[in-house]
Amino acid sequence: MTETRSSAQVQKGTGAPPKLGLALVVIATAQLMVILDSTITNIALPSIQADLGISASGLAWIVNSYVLAFGGLLLLGGRSGDLFGRRRMFRVGIAIFTLASLLGGLAPNAELLIAARILQGVGAAIAAPTALSLIATTFPEGGPRNKAMGVYAAMSGIGSTIGLLLGGVLTDYLDWRWIFFVNIPIGIALLIGTKILPAGERARGRLDIPGAITGTLGLVSLVYGITRGGEHGWTTPSTLMWFGLAVALLIAFIAVQRRSDHPMMPLRILADRNRSGSYASMLIIGAAMFAMFYFLSLFMQQVLGFSPIQTGLAYLPFSLGMGLATGLGSALAGRVAPRMLAGPGMIVAAAGMTWFAFLEPDSSYLTHLMPAMFVTAAGLGISFLPMTLGAVSGVSNSDAGIASALLSTAQQIGGAMGLAILSTVATNSANSTLPDADSAYFEALGTGDQSLLTQASAAMTDGFTSAFVVAAGLLIVGAAVTMTTINAKPHTAKDAPVHVG
Repeated sequence: MTETRSSAQVQKGTGAPPKLGLALVVIATAQLMVILDSTITNIALPSIQADLGISASGLAWIVNSYVLAFGGLLLLGGRSGDLFGRRRMFRVGIAIFTLASLLGGLAPNAELLIAARILQGVGAAIAAPTALSLIATTFPEGGPRNKAMGVYAAMSGIGSTIGLLLGGVLTDYLDWRWIFFVNIPIGIALLIGTKILPAGERARGRLDIPGAITGTLGLVSLVYGITRGGEHGWTTPSTLMWFGLAVALLIAFIAVQRRSDHPMMPLRILADRNRSGSYASMLIIGAAMFAMFYFLSLFMQQVLGFSPIQTGLAYLPFSLGMGLATGLGSALAGRVAPRMLAGPGMIVAAAGMTWFAFLEPDSSYLTHLMPAMFVTAAGLGISFLPMTLGAVSGVSNSDAGIASALLSTAQQIGGAMGLAILSTVATNSANSTLPDADSAYFEALGTGDQSLLTQASAAMTDGFTSAFVVAAGLLIVGAAVTMTTINAKPHTAKDAPVHVG
């Protein structure tokens, strides 16, 4: 029989700690550590390549291997928290991530470094969804949860920029290996801090092995197909094969879920239009945001000539805008309907992306890049919180982990898809201005041909701005999806019912 209790009662029943602030610090720090590792390696890639003698294709896998494992295993990680205990699996995820960071920092060659990145992705896939589900099951709905989700959303949003900043500082002043070593003391502190977290109730049931296999392999195939499409072309036989395999496996996964007595992803989660709308919107937000970081980093380093640390510091306005916007969103969440926050927020972010679309090779950081970053971050920050709240609001405690995992999955797959598709747009646009613009740029650097370097920089800038135009369009589509699918009321009920199955 289904029992209905207030979230305050659930909190008491699961032994929620009285010091909710300390619990939030632990959860938010874990989310920050996981998210920043998606970008912290980007700035260090040239140093890693020079030190380990990695090929260009191998270098890409230092980034892709983490994304592949993280995105592919999120559903399994989220469900494991529901079934085996969220605090326990949170600890497991942090422990794996910390150990993998040690191995990555000590890696003597490319093969072991990529293996460590895969292991980091496994740990992140367990820790990230359990972190969000711990907020959903620890903090009562209404004001306390809105504030906690605001902090969580801020960490999700600014984690990537902090990764870029930290990567630049550590690479310039210490060594690229410290981008991994820095996680070790943080991970140990988090493991000690988990004592403050509630043990939580476990969902009745067992792990859906057929669902876990088909769902995980389907997501891995999808992410790999997206990555391969961006690198080798969208219509090549190998890319189409991976997409075909992903479709077949995910169809099989849905079929398994329909028949299973203990499904890994209960389809009732997707039946709620507000939750499904939140997932769709987060996928689009992830696509635009990940691509923005990638193209802006290239523009600042290759066209404007910024150093790694200058590039990292240049993102501070983004972090500021994101932090201020999520704070404002948290304050408004109890009075304004989610779609009236997220929809206009995405339009503001689209305006910021459009501002980037007018970049020139000699654009000023202070008058162009910095204000455009702030506007984009403010729009995304306002949008993040309603989507995060919508993903877990009203969901049963037994499904909190998988609901959280679906949100993270949408963000990661959206990021991989956005980066791959917009990279194709940027490359085609640049090459239409100057054939093989990227190769011409590096040739000009090697030969000192200033005329060719000017042409290549202009061509690459054309490519980047074309990608920003498409990113702006994606965010407008996201705003439309949000406004038409999400009809939830403001999150005001401090004791909203939570159905515990």
